[in-house]
Amino acid sequence: MRISSIEEFPREIVPVEIPPHIVMLRGIGWDSNVYLVRDGDEALIIDTGTGVNWHVYAEIWEREGYLREVKRAIIFNTHEHFDHVGGNSTLADWLKGKGIEVLFAAHEVTAKTLEKGDDYVILAYSYGRKFEPQRVDLHMGDGERLKVGSLELELVHTPGHTAGSACLYLDDGETRVMFTGDTVFKGTVGRVDLPTGNGWKLQESLEKLLEYEVDFGLPGHGWVIKDWRGNINSILGWL
Repeated sequence: MRISSIEEFPREIVPVEIPPHIVMLRGIGWDSNVYLVRDGDEALIIDTGTGVNWHVYAEIWEREGYLREVKRAIIFNTHEHFDHVGGNSTLADWLKGKGIEVLFAAHEVTAKTLEKGDDYVILAYSYGRKFEPQRVDLHMGDGERLKVGSLELELVHTPGHTAGSACLYLDDGETRVMFTGDTVFKGTVGRVDLPTGNGWKLQESLEKLLEYEVDFGLPGHGWVIKDWRGNINSILGWL
């Protein structure tokens, strides 16, 4: 698989800033979207893509100064699939090379899968790649909070796309955001026919997400969800 040059993607890699804390990089090729949340000297990276284009995302963060003076970073994976976790180790090594402490976090089901390197669920082989087992520092449960600087993000367990699928909810006092992974997109949902997928559980997860007040849904692929409840209710109508 050829590694892409940053010059080949001038339109797809324009960083989308959601003030005051969030930067969205839309995924290249098979990659998931990659999000950076920054507060003070701490940062949170949500999903890392396949790892093929990690250097493109890193160069943008470097060029725009998004990681300037960051001392600690958490990499959170919304679920177990390779297009969301494949860049974990490489990005972590790059961050450590800059003197940044790195921790990994995920829902406890996803964490166990990554630590085992269970490719039945991770599906690296379908991308012609291999996923090496990795340590996950923070095994999180539903309702637990992830702290980044002065911010707290709530983990919302949303099984359905996979057993370990989880969203992160951030209310910073100005904007209410839900990072949805592949649980819900604009106009559709993640597929449920892959290992540990379950359509009934996905429906329950969508109903659970309706309980949250959300200004922007930030999905694992595609563009921002602006009509949160309208989008979910429309999907529930045809599930």
